[in-house]
Amino acid sequence: MKFTLDWLKDHLDTNATADQIAEALTTIGLEVESVDDTAKALKPFVVAHVVSAEPHPNSDHLKVCKVDAGTGTLIDVVCGAPNAVTGMKSVFAFPGTYIPGKDFTLKEGVTIRGQVSNGMLCSAMELELSNDHEGIIVLPDDAPVGTPYVDYAGIGGVLFDISITPNRGDATGIYGVARDLAAYGLGELNPTNGYMAPVPSQGPSPIPPLPQQFGPDEPKAIRKFAGRYIGGVKNGPSPEWLQSRLRAVGLRPINALADITNFVSQGWGRPLHAYDADKVTGTMLLRNARPGERLDGLDGREHELDATMCVIADDIGPLCLGGILGGERSSCTDETVNLFMECASWDPQEVARTGRKTGIVSDARYRLERSVDPALTEPGLELATRLVMEICGGTPMDPAISGEDLFPNTVIDFPLSEVRRLTGLELAPERIGEHLTRLGFTVTGSGTTVQVAMPSWRPDVTQKADLVEEVMRMEGVNKVPLDPLPRLSGVAPRMLTTIQSRRRATKRVLAARGLDEAVTWSFISEAEAKRFGGGQPELKLANAIASDLSDMRPSLLPGLLAAVRRNENRGFRDLAIFEVGQVFLSDEPEGQHTYATAVRAGSLPRTWQGGGTLSVFDAKADLAAVLDALGHDIDKLQVVAEPPAWSHPGRGGRVQLGPTNVIAWFGELHPAWAAEMDLTGPVVAFELDLDAIPEARKKATKGKPALRLSDLMPLERDFAFLVDRGVPAATLLRAARNADKALISDVDIFDLFEGAGVGEGKKSVAIRVTLQPTDKTLTDEEIEKVGAAIVAAVSKATGGTLRG
Repeated sequence: MKFTLDWLKDHLDTNATADQIAEALTTIGLEVESVDDTAKALKPFVVAHVVSAEPHPNSDHLKVCKVDAGTGTLIDVVCGAPNAVTGMKSVFAFPGTYIPGKDFTLKEGVTIRGQVSNGMLCSAMELELSNDHEGIIVLPDDAPVGTPYVDYAGIGGVLFDISITPNRGDATGIYGVARDLAAYGLGELNPTNGYMAPVPSQGPSPIPPLPQQFGPDEPKAIRKFAGRYIGGVKNGPSPEWLQSRLRAVGLRPINALADITNFVSQGWGRPLHAYDADKVTGTMLLRNARPGERLDGLDGREHELDATMCVIADDIGPLCLGGILGGERSSCTDETVNLFMECASWDPQEVARTGRKTGIVSDARYRLERSVDPALTEPGLELATRLVMEICGGTPMDPAISGEDLFPNTVIDFPLSEVRRLTGLELAPERIGEHLTRLGFTVTGSGTTVQVAMPSWRPDVTQKADLVEEVMRMEGVNKVPLDPLPRLSGVAPRMLTTIQSRRRATKRVLAARGLDEAVTWSFISEAEAKRFGGGQPELKLANAIASDLSDMRPSLLPGLLAAVRRNENRGFRDLAIFEVGQVFLSDEPEGQHTYATAVRAGSLPRTWQGGGTLSVFDAKADLAAVLDALGHDIDKLQVVAEPPAWSHPGRGGRVQLGPTNVIAWFGELHPAWAAEMDLTGPVVAFELDLDAIPEARKKATKGKPALRLSDLMPLERDFAFLVDRGVPAATLLRAARNADKALISDVDIFDLFEGAGVGEGKKSVAIRVTLQPTDKTLTDEEIEKVGAAIVAAVSKATGGTLRG
């Protein structure tokens, strides 16, 4: 929220400097986003007279203007504003001026479509005075040419921009900010009760109290509606002091009646709405919208309404979307004569719900969804009435009021010791009571526990901790003692869950193997979801942000393969990426699993050690490295030559713990899938279900023998077996390893041969067996005995024979 120092001083009698106020605001929880000296930033801009505005010879939308900026000579300016006309007054920037709304500095003698331009006629957005960029600023005919615009408009001074938390509806008005600063001790609050005193009425209202027509089961956003008919007003431009106030905080002056509503909303945080009473047809009432009804909003857009949204309507239809936005049909113009002013109390949750549904972001919604002081409903109407009479004249009638405001009237039993317990501040009971009283709370009782009643403007304070927070921010957050945490004795307990540890270990291993981490959308298209085994109706999004992000992903591969495609299209062929994230196999909690997936595409990096074409074994090696980091040796798991659906037949497999617990898949992407997904070159990948890996068993450590390393040299023996082509190599390795577990420390394949010389349907698999003696050097007879055991075990398991 923005406000100027001058406007703040209307409500706060203080001698504090802008820096002191900014520091105090942040200390009491109204965090300062920025403090700007608008006079300094806008000083170079001057009032100028557009002597002529002729069409540009080489453009349909540009104009060539002759501008008098008070220098004694006319300046050529090319302007694209549709409202630039001969004879008008506007705001001009000389070459060399910095334009804050565009973040650039004007250059001299710029040629635009063949015409030289030496300056710029500015819009309010370009001066960061508002969001209005439809045209250049239009000034009255009597604006003095050459005068600095900030001096003429009275917008000089210090501008504060503060961040308001969702619970602080009381601070959405400048008066509420001043009240907090006065409670902090930065000045005295100037009461405004006189402005809000009842205005004498001149008779019964032509518009009776609005009936509230809501069904027993319908949501009801309205609480209390207060309106007043004021006849015979004269609308038009508001006084310069009012326009200057609004411009200074970024609001565009519209007309006197609209400016008054904005002035009260900004000053007291009390949104209002003005209706042209002569544009109302029949009876005004409060109800929820009917199916198919629409509202032509003051934001220039048509909004579709539904039965959960409260509207103020007449016999034709909605006039206003309650608490959110006024309608164009009943808006006040310069021709308005009879006015109906609204000041209503709304349910914050219903206003927020309607705002989210419609996507409308208005000043009224911003304040009302944060809760507005219900005690200001009728006084706010009286204040607006008084301003209308002072500026526009008119005859006020009796207020038309329906419904009741909701006052929580919360009283909290507050143990004073809570302040020290929650903040560490040592404060006397009198000091605590003083802070609360200055904030408007009513403190009664004595002793260690007192009773605290909430003011009407603080419905967010509902418990003891809230009161402690109020005391702390008034005392100063910077005074909270900084005490170190006590040192824990012993070893810290385990902090990460199993799945957190697995995610961390997996990322470290894959990154160490040269893969880059990617983070992709959890949503994919329906076609991709069905391709990878998903696409169930229950996994479709009810409000998808795009047509190609309609389903929850059943796999991480679609997102990673899309990333590969985007990189390939940009000339990056050799890729290695991974992701650890959630996949969704059903809409039940147990259907959400954590997967680790890695993809390699193109070729392996060429180094002095080698490189070249990718194969399924590269994906298997990545998977094996991750499993090893998680405490599982892939050689001791079941590796089955049954590839996943996305894999090339015969170039993939799965890893499982028993026939039902499949934990991983690996393979080379099917060529047909690669073609459909517009991928070139070999692509290999693996998927690992981190949730499917069982928890490691806790092993007893008592009596565990010390590590024994043999000081005897290992020896190796090679064997070549002739087996059927369909025999898995893993079966052969497992058989050889189990022939003598005490002596055999390692078995690996070093050669595979198929073709002439080994027979049709056969293959030759050569393995290297490492023997590690522990007690004594092996004799030739013992070595031959182990070799015979290996041959016998492999022959029994595979039906193979030892090659000669």
